[in-house]
Amino acid sequence: MKYIILVCDGAADWPIESLGNKTIFEVADTKHMDWIATNGKMGTLRTVPSNMPPGSDVANMCIMGYRPENDLTGRGPLEALSAGLHLDKTDIAFRCNLINITDGIIKDYSSGHISSEESALLIQELEEKFGGNGVNFHSGVQYRHILKLDGKVYSEHVETTPPHDQLDQEYKDHLVRPIDPNDPSAVKTAKKLNELIEKSVNVLLDHPVNKKRFEQGKLKATHVWPWSGGKKPDIKPFKEKYGLDGSVISAVDLIFGIGIAAGLTPVRVEGATGLLDTNFEGKVSAALTELKEKDFIYLHIEACDEMGHAGDVKKKIEALELFDLRVVKPILESEELFNNELVIAILPDHPTPIKIRTHSGEPVPFAIYDPRSSDESKISRKYTEESGKLGELGLIENGEDFMEIFLK
Repeated sequence: MKYIILVCDGAADWPIESLGNKTIFEVADTKHMDWIATNGKMGTLRTVPSNMPPGSDVANMCIMGYRPENDLTGRGPLEALSAGLHLDKTDIAFRCNLINITDGIIKDYSSGHISSEESALLIQELEEKFGGNGVNFHSGVQYRHILKLDGKVYSEHVETTPPHDQLDQEYKDHLVRPIDPNDPSAVKTAKKLNELIEKSVNVLLDHPVNKKRFEQGKLKATHVWPWSGGKKPDIKPFKEKYGLDGSVISAVDLIFGIGIAAGLTPVRVEGATGLLDTNFEGKVSAALTELKEKDFIYLHIEACDEMGHAGDVKKKIEALELFDLRVVKPILESEELFNNELVIAILPDHPTPIKIRTHSGEPVPFAIYDPRSSDESKISRKYTEESGKLGELGLIENGEDFMEIFLK
């Protein structure tokens, strides 16, 4: 058998008043997901343990069959792995956004989705100005970068917040804090990180990249924002845990990092972005190519999540419909290429409700289609949050149980 998980990041939602108190899933045209819901089995999965924040790192690690409460050390080190950065056991890696702060308010967590080419020049300038003595900036994709600290000098025991959770709020209310104010190393680290936030504006604001963006009517990248730091994870390889070779396909460094930590092969597709303009066909083609040699594929599509963060109802519907038409449909049509032995699972990693423009932690709906199953009593249904709750597989409490069900 072959196995593929299709993740529509952040697609789950709450009832939306402008949609007649319906969710994105309920109004979007998703006939291929609906077919899988009808011909497969449904349930809900708790991707976020009750004592953890609803981050994409937590949720995707769960879907891949791991226990984030035990296996997750932070988002930063996962993205560092994806970027190919060498991490010693003591090194601490933080995710480092380029963000826009205007009049003391966090206005945009992505600096208007700044391009990788533009941001690389800004990160290079920050490294020249502030790098050294255990502090180093490394460029990533679009607004997502890495700040690496020497763990012999600094501590990972600090409290940080994702900038997308603090939109339209005073940035000073969300600066880095030591978890234990009596821990000298944590106090030193928080002070250093806050210093980098405060000083970065002096380097970024009048940089030629930002001057050009301003002339084009685009947002400037005004500050860096480090968050979710930790040390290199040490988790059991997927092959050892589940007996399958696999690959991960995405446009997001975090997803690649989880896959690399799990021993899965990262497959990077030209033109893959986290937005509506991503190369859907390239990702699907890569997945089908990998399936000829591998047993398991994790195919992640980011666009619904980004539209949720933007609070854009129409574009979130569009993103989900594109996912259905340009990802789910061709994967379904590929069954005959694999002798009708391709098991397909579809689910969001977490909700990103339009109302709050950030993640929430309630269980998400999932559907699993196994071509070997022939259920004459199949129920005609649409893929929605509610149909997941009513599904025959019930509520699955963790990723290990989900993976066992999926593989069996």
